[in-house]
Amino acid sequence: MTRFEIYCESSLVGWSELECGDPPMGVAFGRFIPAPAYASIQAQVVAATYGEAASPRLVIRILGGSELQCTGGVHIADYSQEVGADGLEVSVLGVSNPPYESLFPQHVAAYERQFNDDA
Repeated sequence: MTRFEIYCESSLVGWSELECGDPPMGVAFGRFIPAPAYASIQAQVVAATYGEAASPRLVIRILGGSELQCTGGVHIADYSQEVGADGLEVSVLGVSNPPYESLFPQHVAAYERQFNDDA
């Protein structure tokens, strides 16, 4: 799987494989693995998760590559205080460039299979 890096300003705050998705919506999401710099924004992310503050501005890049364009932004949900490391997820909303199908062919294939299984 491809590794995607999440940045806040110029700091790498973590990464994900974005292993799940919703192709018609252009959404990809997956487990968020924090980097050491995540500690500097974690309180703000937790507050945003519970609707108590705005999310920090995040960008996502393909490992060693360019920034993904996404109309709905990049969001981290942090429930780690309640459930531990499994309580971290990142969502990328409205992936528009590079095209969703080129980044996540496995999500598109899984989506299409659900219609072919009925035949």
